[in-house]
Amino acid sequence: MKRKWQPKTFTRNGVCVAKLFFRYGAMNSGKTTALLQVAHNYEERDMHVLIIKPKVDTKGGESVVSRLGVERKVDILAAPDTNVYSAITQWHKDVEKIACVLVDEAQFLTPRQIDELFNLTVYENIPVICYGLRTDFQTQLFPSSQRLFALSHAIEELKTICRCGRKAMLNARKSGDIFVFEGSQVAIDGEHETTYEALCGNCYFEEFEKSAVVD
Repeated sequence: MKRKWQPKTFTRNGVCVAKLFFRYGAMNSGKTTALLQVAHNYEERDMHVLIIKPKVDTKGGESVVSRLGVERKVDILAAPDTNVYSAITQWHKDVEKIACVLVDEAQFLTPRQIDELFNLTVYENIPVICYGLRTDFQTQLFPSSQRLFALSHAIEELKTICRCGRKAMLNARKSGDIFVFEGSQVAIDGEHETTYEALCGNCYFEEFEKSAVVD
């Protein structure tokens, strides 16, 4: 099996410079699985990684959980007021030298925290890989995803398929068995009967039109 490539650096006057990566995809595109694989690849080479997830993402508690059933406790649960730059640099200084920072559900961070991750690559030369969603269930960009598109040195889409076989790109929210298109931007998968289904544009708007008829 071909091993997932690691983040590369470019050089400035012979000095390696780290990058901020954004790897995004619709629900069920394997983002957390990819994160855990990258962590394994580093650690197989005796290199330390630091894993972060937003505190608002209560799924899995203090762990990141892959749909394949693999999970791992995170190193930092980032509340909205957490200065992630300070938290990571303190860890890097006091606990262990960090080869790479991995962020799960990056869309739930604040835009300020994305700026702090970018600054980490610039001033501390530590690469950061963020995994997350591009858009919410109403097809609107998450504010932090928008910031990642603006600042990331490299952007990669992780792909998955819709129920019809086309490429899925939109995240449809369901309450029980019913598709819903109104509500708060953040609702955690698996809580209060909330689930998500990755759909292509055709299937998404087909469900949207059905919901409008019902209303």
